Parts: sequence; C-alpha cells; structure tokens
Amino acid sequence: MEIVSLRFEKEFLHDVEKTMKEHRYATKTEFIREAIRDKIKDLEKEKALLRLQKAFGFSKKKTTDRQLKAAREKAFEEVASRFR
Repeated sequence: MEIVSLRFEKEFLHDVEKTMKEHRYATKTEFIREAIRDKIKDLEKEKALLRLQKAFGFSKKKTTDRQLKAAREKAFEEVASRFR
C-alpha cells in the first residue's frame, strides 16, 4: 500500500471530523477512502450514462437505424467479453 499525504485547511478538516462523528467513521483514512470510492463510482456512472446517451441518440443529431444496430452490437460484445 502506498502512502499519500494530504493537507487540509482547518475549517475543512473540522467539517470532515464533524461528519465522521455523525456517521460513525472510526478514522479519517476510512472516511477519505470511502469518499474516493464513491467519487470513482459516480464518475463511472456518469461515463456509462454518456455512452448510453450517445448510443441511443440523445443528441441534436438524428441516429440512423444502422448506427443503433452497431451500438447494440458493440454493447452486447462489451458485456459478453466481461462475462466470458
């Protein structure tokens, strides 16, 4: 495991400690790790939604049937490759 040092302003650190106590986190490390994991999940969801919007034509441009078919095939291939 690699060590990462962080510096926080006193006011921000006070807010972190207050929130930790309210939600029963034992350590700052535990709190920060979970916050980072949550942020990564949020970014992955956002990325997936953008791919879906692009695949299903949520844009100003019209999506052709051929493009939709290609997007479905690509999505199927990606899902299939993950579960093989």
